[in-house]
Amino acid sequence: MRIDTHQHFWQVRRGDYFWMTPSVPILYRDYMPEDLKPNLAKQRIDKTILVQAAQTVAETDFLLNIAREQDFVAGVTGWLDMDNENFPEQFAKYRRIPKLVAIRPMLQDLPEADWIIRPRVVQSLQELAAQDFPFEILTYTRELPYVLRALERTPGLRAVVNHLSKPEIKAQKMEPWKSLMREVAQHSNVYCKLSGMVTEADMQNWKPDDLRPYVEHVLECFGLKRVMFGSDWPVCLRAASYDQVIDTLSGLIAPHVDDASRAAVFGDNAARFYKLNSPAG
Repeated sequence: MRIDTHQHFWQVRRGDYFWMTPSVPILYRDYMPEDLKPNLAKQRIDKTILVQAAQTVAETDFLLNIAREQDFVAGVTGWLDMDNENFPEQFAKYRRIPKLVAIRPMLQDLPEADWIIRPRVVQSLQELAAQDFPFEILTYTRELPYVLRALERTPGLRAVVNHLSKPEIKAQKMEPWKSLMREVAQHSNVYCKLSGMVTEADMQNWKPDDLRPYVEHVLECFGLKRVMFGSDWPVCLRAASYDQVIDTLSGLIAPHVDDASRAAVFGDNAARFYKLNSPAG
């Protein structure tokens, strides 16, 4: 089973995508299942993880409704308010929905880099850890020191770093991202998505070699059993087509994989992380 672990759908008129403006016209339009299906068919992608793009429960409901109607959507990474005293009750309600497979706050967009170590947020993370429920880490480098502190307070938390934590690829800057990601990888239940790189590079002039040192560092730190492919479609369209994203990653990992580990990166690891083969998945 080939799995794209990171894609989005949205409808502009819903109005809760605070980051979306007409200044980026390629994103300021609706993207729905029929727009993605030709790409999945061409690249033989069997399933996807549909990821939230708005910090509202309403959008989580919108995505879950799509997932109910589309067999190729294996699961939804939704948003719930983790800094709310009612989070345990809300999570218990949504936990019963089979296709909700992870929770993601948009840490990169919050004004406080240390939001993740707020007392109520840590309590919510501990609730996720107790139930072995996945958490998605959307960060820039600036949030990683606080992510590390949160991981120390939530042993066993099953989590995945989105987009390699968005290193400064355009500037070809490695530190402190490189050292911090090595520390994150020491937590054996934390994975990393090989996604979102083309839009952190020079979007008009990037080339695969610009991405290579970042991919190779993540492979070295996390190993081939804790990384997974994600397209970040349609956000990737700012810099590359769906085909370019998947073909570029295939080329970058080629020197490091055999058939079994290639299958792991493009599906098996995700199936294990999200428990897609289990009755609850």
